[in-house]
Amino acid sequence: MHLLPGSTHAPTLYSLGDSVGAWAAEALKLVRGNRLIVVGCSVGGSCALEVAALAPDRIAALVLIGTKARHRPDPALHVSVLELLRDEGLEAAWDAYWAPLFSGSTSRQVIAAAKATSLRQRPQDVTRGVTVFHTRPSREQVLLSLPRPIFIVTGEDDRAPGPETSSMQAALARHGHLKVVRNCGHYVPLEQPEYLNTVLQELISEQQRSSPERDRR
Repeated sequence: MHLLPGSTHAPTLYSLGDSVGAWAAEALKLVRGNRLIVVGCSVGGSCALEVAALAPDRIAALVLIGTKARHRPDPALHVSVLELLRDEGLEAAWDAYWAPLFSGSTSRQVIAAAKATSLRQRPQDVTRGVTVFHTRPSREQVLLSLPRPIFIVTGEDDRAPGPETSSMQAALARHGHLKVVRNCGHYVPLEQPEYLNTVLQELISEQQRSSPERDRR
């Protein structure tokens, strides 16, 4: 928000529909211009890939954080998360599925703030987000075909998908760049925001140098 004031949009995705395609289509309606730098972490990265699949000509670059383009459905895991949310609530699901994705190096204050943000969400919204995540399509083809920079960002301690898978994705992309963040788990924007902002600033500056006359968002 501070790197491109007035030209940055961070939509809350839960209300945009019941599929990642619906999220992407609605997110695209919120922005103008044809030089979009699309940034997403985890399921937000899946939405970023879907945006690129829907409107490749509008994309200047992708930044995919803790994102796996290839998806193999796991119906049993999907059901187990939904059942835990229904039977024991959001805090139990946080403790079981999301808290373990932080690095052991991440401060307790950061994790506590992230948990507080999570617990403020409506349970039905989180349930919708879980289903969107588990029913998303594979988008490896976007990595293969998009003729734009794709930055694959991963914490060195991430397990979902983690450095090994992230490295393979960066190699698969036509213009892939791998960024491995030390002392960081799955949630780079929360755990190492200064590092991520440096990556974004470098990318924005490069886009401004390469096409200063074109519209950017």
